[in-house]
Amino acid sequence: MLLRYFYDEKLAHASYVVGCQATGEAAIVDPMRNIAPYIELAKKENLKIVGALETHIHADFVSGSRELADRFGTKLYLSDEGDQDWKYENIDHLDHQLLKDGDAFSIGNIVFQTMHTAGHTPESISFLLTDRGGSADKPMGIFSGDFVFVGDIGRPDLLEKAAGIQGTSESGAKAMYQSLKRFKALPDYLQVWPAHGAGSACGKALGAIPSTTVGYEKQFNWAMRCDNEESFVQTLLDGQPEPPSYFAIMKQVNKVGIELIKNLVDVNMLTSVKEVEDIIAAGHQVIDTRKVSQFAAGHIEGTINIPFNNAFTNWSGWIVDYQRPLYVLVTPTDLDEVLVALRSIGIDNVAGFADIEAVLKEATMLESYDNITPSEAKEMIDSSDVYVLDVRNQTEFDAGHIDRANHVMLGTLRNRLDEVQTDKKIIVQCQAGARSAIAASILQANGVKNVVNLTGGYSSWRREIKQDLSIR
Repeated sequence: MLLRYFYDEKLAHASYVVGCQATGEAAIVDPMRNIAPYIELAKKENLKIVGALETHIHADFVSGSRELADRFGTKLYLSDEGDQDWKYENIDHLDHQLLKDGDAFSIGNIVFQTMHTAGHTPESISFLLTDRGGSADKPMGIFSGDFVFVGDIGRPDLLEKAAGIQGTSESGAKAMYQSLKRFKALPDYLQVWPAHGAGSACGKALGAIPSTTVGYEKQFNWAMRCDNEESFVQTLLDGQPEPPSYFAIMKQVNKVGIELIKNLVDVNMLTSVKEVEDIIAAGHQVIDTRKVSQFAAGHIEGTINIPFNNAFTNWSGWIVDYQRPLYVLVTPTDLDEVLVALRSIGIDNVAGFADIEAVLKEATMLESYDNITPSEAKEMIDSSDVYVLDVRNQTEFDAGHIDRANHVMLGTLRNRLDEVQTDKKIIVQCQAGARSAIAASILQANGVKNVVNLTGGYSSWRREIKQDLSIR
C-alpha cells in the first residue's frame, strides 16, 4: 500500500493519496481543486486514480472530486447521511456511490469502511482503512476529515454562523458529543489522518503535527476528557473564531458543483499603470500582492493589499467580492500560484493581472501610509483626538485591548465602513501589524486617507505601554 500526504499551507488543508500497488489503483481522500500534484504522483508510481473520497461537504475550499471525475472518470464516494439539505446535487451524470454508516468499499486490496461522525456537519463521515494486501484483517487508521484533529475537534457552528441555518450550533455540538463516544471506542493504535492542521478556521486550537493516534487523542485532546454533555457543548461553542464569509459560498459550490478548470492561465495582462488606474476608475477591484512594507511605502491609489503569503487565501475569501471581476498586481513568477490559491476557494473571475514592479516604475504619483510605534501611538492618543480601530477577532478583543479602541473585525470591514469615524486620524491595529496593514489599504481604497498602522500591533503595545491596557 502507498499512502502520501499533501498539504496546502494557505488553506491548512490535508489530502491523501491511497494506492494499491498490487492492482495499480489509487484513491484521493478530500482532494484539493488543484489536482496536478496527484496526477504527477500517479504517473511516477504508475497508478490510476479511480476513486475520490469526501468526508463531508467542505466549507473552506473547493473540492477537486469533480475535476478528477471529469479528467479520469474517477468514481466519487460521498456521504448520504444528514437530511435533505445536506445531500450532494448534480451528480447523476457522474460515477458515484452514496455512503451511510457501516458501508464498505474497496480500492484494489484496500478496504474503506464508512463511519458516520456527525457534529462538524450533519453529513460528516470518516473512513476506516484496512490494507488487505498482506495479512491484516483490522483497520490501521482513520481518515477523520473535520471530525477529529490533532488536539482539537471540528467546530459545529459553521452552519449557523456561515450558512445562516439557525439553531444548528447546539444540535451539532450534541451530535459531536455522541460521535466522540464512538471514536473513543476505537483501538488506541489506530492512526488518525485529519483534513486540516494549525491555521484552519474549522476548529479553534488545531495542532501543527500532521497525524496522531486514537490513543494519544484520548489522553490529551480536551474534547475526549469531557464526560459531561452540557459542559462539553458550552466549551466547544465558546471562543470559536469568526468563520470567513466565503464559507457559505464553498458549501454551496461543493454541494452543487462549479465550472471546471480548463486553462489555469487564461487572464488578460495589463501593461501600463494607466490601464490599472482605468480599471480602478471603472469600479473594478484590484489587489496588490506585495509585502506589507512595500505596499505601505508606495502603491497605486484604489488598490487593496493582500500579501501573497500563507494568509493570502483566507483574506482573499473574506475581502474579494465574488460577483465582480478581480484584477491582481503580482510578480509574474507568482502568477500561477496566485491563481491556484484564488481558485482553491472559488474565485474564478480573475479578469486580468499586471507585473507590479513594471507598472510601478512608470507611476508618477503613488499613495502611502505611515507605520508608527506604540510610543508614537500613545503620544497621538494622549495629545489629540484620534480614532483607534482594532481589526482583530472578537475573542482577541475581549481578552484585552487598547483603551477607547473601536472593534471592527478585518474580514467584515469592507461592509462596515460606515461604522468607522473618518473625521479623525485613524490608528489601525491588530495583534502583530499584518491584518491592520490590510485594513489600512481597505480604508485608503475607499477614500479614507488619514490612516496610520501600528507596528507590532497589540502585542507590542502590551510590552511597551502596559499601563494603558483595558480588559473588559
